[in-house]
Amino acid sequence: MKKTAVLLYPHFSEYELSVALSILMQANKPIVTIGLNKQTIKGEAGLSCVPDTTINEVNPEEIDSLLLPGCMDIMTLIDKHELFEFINQMAAKEIVIASISSSPFLLAKAGVLRGKKFTVGLTEEAMDKLGVFEKENYCKDIVVIDGNIITARGRGFIRFGIYLGKALNLEFDEGWYHE
Repeated sequence: MKKTAVLLYPHFSEYELSVALSILMQANKPIVTIGLNKQTIKGEAGLSCVPDTTINEVNPEEIDSLLLPGCMDIMTLIDKHELFEFINQMAAKEIVIASISSSPFLLAKAGVLRGKKFTVGLTEEAMDKLGVFEKENYCKDIVVIDGNIITARGRGFIRFGIYLGKALNLEFDEGWYHE
């Protein structure tokens, strides 16, 4: 079975991954955690994680979906060109990509959101300042699905996880996650 790649970077938001990871676990869907390097990555709540592999070492043929959490300061990743190349490589495979909170910025900067409806956990002023978003495709919904791309605001993490599970055609008990 192919894996869901969980992209981790400094100060990633642990809670935004919680329901998605639980659903993947319920469905026995394997995951692989991926970092920019193999160093320990500390989440915004202090959880330390050692990635299984890196964006340069992962085998793209083993991946059928990509999960991106938000993080405290997404701008710390703005110059990580290898990250945007990796995101583009994954997007070219037309896999399911699920991005929450501030991380749709990474998709927009990589060009993956071009022509796609999306939402993001950033203010409209921040979106304007960043200059990578197509504002005409912005939706104020909590979760937005456009083709194989799922975007969500941070507070939509429950629905986000459920929609990821459904997009991957996984069997799971949605009752575990009633709001």
